[in-house]
Amino acid sequence: MSSLVLLAGMNCTADLWADAGLDGAIQPALDRPSIPDQVEALLAELPERFVLVGHSLGAIVAMSLALAAPERVVGLCLVSTNAKAPTDAQRDGWREWLAALDAGTDARELQRRILPALLGAAAVRDRPDLVERTLAMGTATGAVRLRAQLELQFDRGDLLARLPALRVPTLVVSGLDDAICPPHFHTEIVTRMSDARLVTLDAGHLLPLERGEAFGALLRSWQGQLADAGARAL
Repeated sequence: MSSLVLLAGMNCTADLWADAGLDGAIQPALDRPSIPDQVEALLAELPERFVLVGHSLGAIVAMSLALAAPERVVGLCLVSTNAKAPTDAQRDGWREWLAALDAGTDARELQRRILPALLGAAAVRDRPDLVERTLAMGTATGAVRLRAQLELQFDRGDLLARLPALRVPTLVVSGLDDAICPPHFHTEIVTRMSDARLVTLDAGHLLPLERGEAFGALLRSWQGQLADAGARAL
């Protein structure tokens, strides 16, 4: 089976995937200030062929990488993401975060400010364990890496128009209660790709953290299908 690569979203770490049972996966950090630089760095360090999974900003980088080097990507899994160009409101929000970092606010506190959007109000109220893990990911990310990830956000473009050219087998996973990247964002992605399917789980934006076992089972099943298809092609 091909190597598995996991790209976590902004202000997230490997703990995002910890409950999914994806032991042995390669988990690079997003730490470059532009999409081309990040893609180039990943292609230099990753194996020749791999299955690529991205969450949120990690999925945006994953789509960009797959478009740049489709021959390297055996399969693509996009989770809780958005292929459209950023809106003015998003850019304003990222500028506010950069200003907050400049003023000394840490990445954990910035994560705290958007907890309801990341986890949903019910999880914030009833799952203190998920709240603490979400905040701890901000602590582990730190201001330097978060700043680079915010620069990555500003460097995004419209990927929807480019997706029809991408022929990589793709699994798209959305969270039913995702306030940041709602389900219809994922439908837009799937309808523009020739070999993609959509699965929606009962979760918010941090879907792999909230529904780790269900997400892991889904991903492993899909990996098995990719391996079977590859074996039949030999």
